[in-house]
Amino acid sequence: MTFSPLPRSFYSGCDALQLAPLLLGKIIYIPSRGITARIVEVEAYMGHDDKACHASEGRRTPRTEVMFSEGGVYYVYLIYGMYHCLNVVSGEKDSGEAVLIRSVEIIEGKDEASILRYGKDFSSLTCSQKKNLSNGPGKMCQALGIDRSLNGGNCHEGEIIICDAPQVDDRCIKTSPRIGVDYAGSDAMLPYRFYVEE
Repeated sequence: MTFSPLPRSFYSGCDALQLAPLLLGKIIYIPSRGITARIVEVEAYMGHDDKACHASEGRRTPRTEVMFSEGGVYYVYLIYGMYHCLNVVSGEKDSGEAVLIRSVEIIEGKDEASILRYGKDFSSLTCSQKKNLSNGPGKMCQALGIDRSLNGGNCHEGEIIICDAPQVDDRCIKTSPRIGVDYAGSDAMLPYRFYVEE
């Protein structure tokens, strides 16, 4: 398979709400591990005015500073002290916006992903383990070997590259409120989660 990295302008030229559905169907390519994965679920976080966003009200901390970069870099953070979450920063410099990659389908490298997540080959997994290999942000990061070392890295070069692929048919893209952001009040109900249902 030949992969073409998406240019930085793909991320910097639009806000998180525009970028989120465009990322569906794109390929995460990890050359060193032989893993390719199709993005199937994302959530948009809209910066200053979004109470669910880490950069809400312009909060700049050592953790969130990377969110204020020009779009096209990764924002990786740790939740519950053990699970990493992968985000793609979007928009212009200082916008504080990002798209959370919630779920992927492993296309190639299933054994490698299974070993990273469960410590055994894909063929040894139970049906439940196969279903849960990469269908959530923490699970996905385990299966792809993603940790904080990727934070601030470019999406178009390096260890993990996001590559172009045909756009998902609009009829297959569904929306819903984001997951796990009840603390955001009315913003928790915004339909900023996008996922593929084919």
